[in-house]
Amino acid sequence: MTKPIIYTTLTCPFCKMAKAYFKDHGIEYEEKDVTHDEALQQEMIKKSTQFAVPVIDIGGQIIVGFQKEKIEAALEAAK
Repeated sequence: MTKPIIYTTLTCPFCKMAKAYFKDHGIEYEEKDVTHDEALQQEMIKKSTQFAVPVIDIGGQIIVGFQKEKIEAALEAAK
């Protein structure tokens, strides 16, 4: 399975929910904190065309925000 990438900030409650979801389901993920990293911010914006977080990349499928149903569908498709 492709390891999800989560673009986060330190204070985002939805980022914390997304990370907790992955941890609770035993899914390894890569976190990219965009709080003070302009290059990561630009990378995230290029993928999502937005500045909202979290941005979750699962095998090239981009999900903005913590949307459990979309995350589950993307995880299933990435198997």
